[in-house]
Amino acid sequence: MPVYQFKGVTEGGRATKGFVDADSDRTARQKLRRDGVFLTELLESSGAATPTRSSSRTTAPAKRTALFKRVSGTDLALATRQLATLLGAGIPLVDSLGALTEQIESARLKSVFSIVRDRVNEGASLADAMASAGPFNNLYVSMVRAGETGGALETVLDRLADYLEGQVRTANKVISILLYPAVMMLVAVGVVIVLVTIVLPQITQLLESLDRELPIYTRIVIDLSDFLRSWWWAVGLGISAAVMGLRRYIASERGRFQWDGFLLRIPLVGKIVRQLAISRFTRTLATLLAGGIPIVRSLDISRHVAANAVIGEAVEEARTSITGGASIAGPLRASGQFPPLVTHMVDVGERSGDLAGMLSKVADTYEEQVENTVTRITALLEPFLILVMVGVVMVIMLSTIMPLLDLTSSIQ
Repeated sequence: MPVYQFKGVTEGGRATKGFVDADSDRTARQKLRRDGVFLTELLESSGAATPTRSSSRTTAPAKRTALFKRVSGTDLALATRQLATLLGAGIPLVDSLGALTEQIESARLKSVFSIVRDRVNEGASLADAMASAGPFNNLYVSMVRAGETGGALETVLDRLADYLEGQVRTANKVISILLYPAVMMLVAVGVVIVLVTIVLPQITQLLESLDRELPIYTRIVIDLSDFLRSWWWAVGLGISAAVMGLRRYIASERGRFQWDGFLLRIPLVGKIVRQLAISRFTRTLATLLAGGIPIVRSLDISRHVAANAVIGEAVEEARTSITGGASIAGPLRASGQFPPLVTHMVDVGERSGDLAGMLSKVADTYEEQVENTVTRITALLEPFLILVMVGVVMVIMLSTIMPLLDLTSSIQ
């Protein structure tokens, strides 16, 4: 069903804008008129404009930009929390969705919840409306469906909001820790580029004018500078082609499995990747089980959220084991991909009947370990980057200064 972006005026004379889904522009106008909106402009999201007589001249790409922006995890978590609060206040679902649509600031998310509201108003369940409306993954839809079935939608939405906020916090911590080394690396690359493209060519002309044989290391630096200045476009194309080829290979099932396995084997990096995958898996599984999702379905969703094919294969073996009447801990332990702490906690959770609680504790532990590990590695990485940057600059400068010093000593 097409989605239309509109601008108009309410019956009270206040300017308004938003999104509405309808079979045609005529149906969209009728729907908005019933809502008390007098149109001044109507634009289909596919890019075909259907302006009213009073519409101003606008370009379709500019109007479509907001519609196709990616929804951030922070915005989705906040919207989920607000919807849970509205339902907890006793407001009917359709009215809650309408109020939520007015509160949301993100244009893309406002459009999504507007579509969800209209489809729920037409008789669809909230889960079905979200499944076909936008940025709601299997975890989100399954939790909402379980909440609707069990009559605990408000509680489930609160748990979803907690889960989303936790994921955002973890990602933000890792990004903030890695930001400084990334900036240092960019500065180092920028300094080298300036030296190679601007400073070194000027010094090279002076050295070549001396008509003396240059040391081998000076010749290598000069040749490398000439190559980069002459063939920078070829280097850029080669790097781009290599990145695209790697991405296509990783997109295949076999390539993804081999790449994820390679990441897990890299010293230091592999430890962080494993901890992140385990924290995502255990947190997601705990949230799904607490929301009333069956264990087999929960494992199927959680293995995808782990975002690692090797870890996912181990979880899939556990899911198969469950369908055969066995436990979860056994296959996880046999895979060798999960530390003893995880398998032990899962085993205790199965025996005690509190698997969701044990998984939450595991997730808390590994999220803290990820932060601590990244912090320690970053502390070691900062001086290493400084030494690399200083070393590169010294090599370039010494390779150009040493011939001048030799010339000076020979004149004396």
